[in-house]
Amino acid sequence: MLALAAGAIAPSAQQQQQPPDTPRFESSAGVTIVSVDVVVRDAAGNVVRGLTAKDFVVSEDGKPQTISTFSFQEISEAAPAGAPDIQLLDGLEDKVRAEAARAASATSAAAPAPTTDTTSLNNRRMLTMVFDVSSMQPEDVQRAVVDARDWVGTKMTGADLVAIITIGSRLNVLTDFTSSKEDALGALQALAYNEGTEVDPQAVATAATEAEAAESAEASSATTEADAFQEFNNDVRLRALKTVCQELTPIQQKKALLYFSAGMRRSGDDNQIELRSATSTCNRGNVSIYAVDTRGLQAVSAGGSAANRGNGRSLLTGGGMRGFQQLNQTQETLTTLSADTGGRSFTDSNDFGEAFARVQNDLAAYYLLGYTSTNPARDGRFRRIQVRVNRPDLKSLRVESRPGYYAGRSFANTNNRDREALLDDQLSAAVSSTDVPLVVGTGYFRQPGTPAERGNPRGGNDRFYVPIALAVPGFAVPVADKATEVQLDVKGEVRDEQGRVIGRLRETIKVPSGGAETLAGRQVFYQSGVTLPPGRFIVKVVVRENTGGSIGSFEAPIFVPQMTGPSMKVSSVVMSTQVQKAAGGRTENPLVRDGVQLLPNLTRAVGRNQKVYFYYEVYDPAVAEQRPDLRTSLAFYRGGVKVFETPVVDRTTIDEPNRRAVIFQFEVPAEQFKPGTYTCQINIIDSIASTVAFPRLTFVVME
Repeated sequence: MLALAAGAIAPSAQQQQQPPDTPRFESSAGVTIVSVDVVVRDAAGNVVRGLTAKDFVVSEDGKPQTISTFSFQEISEAAPAGAPDIQLLDGLEDKVRAEAARAASATSAAAPAPTTDTTSLNNRRMLTMVFDVSSMQPEDVQRAVVDARDWVGTKMTGADLVAIITIGSRLNVLTDFTSSKEDALGALQALAYNEGTEVDPQAVATAATEAEAAESAEASSATTEADAFQEFNNDVRLRALKTVCQELTPIQQKKALLYFSAGMRRSGDDNQIELRSATSTCNRGNVSIYAVDTRGLQAVSAGGSAANRGNGRSLLTGGGMRGFQQLNQTQETLTTLSADTGGRSFTDSNDFGEAFARVQNDLAAYYLLGYTSTNPARDGRFRRIQVRVNRPDLKSLRVESRPGYYAGRSFANTNNRDREALLDDQLSAAVSSTDVPLVVGTGYFRQPGTPAERGNPRGGNDRFYVPIALAVPGFAVPVADKATEVQLDVKGEVRDEQGRVIGRLRETIKVPSGGAETLAGRQVFYQSGVTLPPGRFIVKVVVRENTGGSIGSFEAPIFVPQMTGPSMKVSSVVMSTQVQKAAGGRTENPLVRDGVQLLPNLTRAVGRNQKVYFYYEVYDPAVAEQRPDLRTSLAFYRGGVKVFETPVVDRTTIDEPNRRAVIFQFEVPAEQFKPGTYTCQINIIDSIASTVAFPRLTFVVME
């Protein structure tokens, strides 16, 4: 249900900043530059030195670009005199947790990159080792740590700055960038082989031969649950990699991230948004990912392993090939991360030393080119970069550079699937965006039970209708030029104490704009609801205005009482300042009666020219001669002093026998109250049962 209500929220909303066009960075002159690191090798694999900007031709999507910045970086193997270690990853754990919210990443992307003194980083090679222990078994971690310690002890030079990070149940920085072998070895020693947390999976061959049995519904369900778990884990890993790259962005040189993982299983393109975001951020920061599959060389038997052999049919039908497909799927994301960031993946090998050697070789000497793109569109599309050497005598050279980048994308250029995924991200985030102010209110009203339940005056098997209403101030909803309406997407979830989703909301609200000035003085109101049993729950609602893409979120607890025992049973109290004609059709919402709907006042702000409505219900009243005897009134207090009380209302009939509910609704003109804060106490007395209840609520009267 949608409504436009008179608003009483005064503060002005801040407009959401649009993120810059990744992977570009802002130069000191304010010119947007695309930075590309390039390695040029001869036939023997040696780096070619001495080239100038005139020797290179750069094109983007086939269109020539003008090189505006150029430098040659060469790393000396000797340690720079007095070069200190640097602290770049301080507080990274908290930033990764914040990255779970899209708002946090958007804000950090929109803000100017922090300035970092890079003088001490000249002739330094920056290598970040990331051990994804959440994907690895203990033996996988052990293999990776052994090779890492071997490289640090024998191959690490004074020019190398090394940071070591783990991704498990949380991200943990074992050591920030250091050139000390002792510090690096100590961090690796702390990463014991038993750090691996991944559940031991079935052998690939076993999974392949058992895939045919997955045709049953039970096996299909299990596979779906496993895929969903993997997708969740992938999101966490990709966000962690993205945040690491964000921290390295201020350092304007090529960096390497050595990512040790046991693979990521993907289902179709479910992770495309997170994958694209991670690679774009790493490209913007000139961070190349070198992914290492720590499972090493794996043998896949078409007929199944000795522990769980196949039934023979897979050898003839090709079913055994599923084992190869499954293995390739887990390596696909690793390969994509490496290829799209200009790095390299290392799979099907038990020697991880090759990865360290490749990183040292790639970062030893390279050219750093920068250009201003001739394509200003913010369409989020992939821009392919091609770099070649423009000298006839050097045509046999091999040029290595990243293949391209994703352009920044304005909200207008996002598709429906991406927009829905953004809402899902906000729902699952621990810290969500609050760029759009909103308020959410709930309540609880008992629903009709079965005949047996209705005959039980003590209750115990009740279900409750929980209205979920939200209000967005009109000033927070921008109106495009000449737009006749504005749209807001609403998505919400209700979760129980175990975190299970037991109710969902989804709606696209269309509101006649009437111009920005008209909308600014009102509220956009939406109401839906869910049916819940007694208990404690959490509701989270995300709202996005679809003009600029700003998002707001609201999370609140819901408590539905267990209405048992002899005490008086009272619903939540609804305060309202507006009613409207209700849509036709049957509804469970008790706030809809006789074709009129009561709209809850969620802000609890009342103008003196308004009428204030109070609605509540009493269940299972005691009866004498089949008639209840309830008395109720409203008392209003300001500063502990009673300033007004309504006449007492007596009720001797049950309004809704199916719900055993007696309904009360009061109308109080706000003009009799001076501006200020008031407490309304609802006095309810059951004369037959000799029970009482005194619910309270607070509201503000404005001039």
